[in-house]
Amino acid sequence: MGIEDSLPAGVGLASIEAVLDLARKHSQWPVTMGLACCSIEMMAAGTPRFDMARFGLEVFRASPRHADLMIVSGRLSHKMAPIVRRVYDSMPEPKWVISMGACASTGGMFNNYAVVQGCDHVVPVDVYLPGCPPRPEALINAIMVLREQIGKEPVGAHRIEVARKAEEAALAATPTHLMKGLLA
Repeated sequence: MGIEDSLPAGVGLASIEAVLDLARKHSQWPVTMGLACCSIEMMAAGTPRFDMARFGLEVFRASPRHADLMIVSGRLSHKMAPIVRRVYDSMPEPKWVISMGACASTGGMFNNYAVVQGCDHVVPVDVYLPGCPPRPEALINAIMVLREQIGKEPVGAHRIEVARKAEEAALAATPTHLMKGLLA
């Protein structure tokens, strides 16, 4: 017999961390970051046919100070990379990134001097969305996957420690230009 049995009807118990997790999980505000053809599919996801509004994502914020989710959609050129990083740094914590499309994730078919071979060289990516271009349904699914990840993240000082360890691991990893694959 616990305290739950002695409470009147309509009273619920939860930890502050559980309430904060629920609020963070269901309240992403995306920033406008359409770079190429994938941004057309990102815009289509906001139309009534696909209806991202049912998830609370209908308004793409024009200011990074009012957003916590960056959807990098399309190829990222070296000229645009510092701007994407500045927008990311302007976003308040906690913040998340979805890499939308083959070009944003790996450089796609553009293996040349002008295109960054994956936006994870510029900003930390939480969810990779494959496709050329990915359908709006796939973007909505990627947002659902991100929400599941957000619900499992710790809150407060624990989150800062986890982020610090992830950044240290990323810096200690072998750079991709040194990876030779199975044929080397």
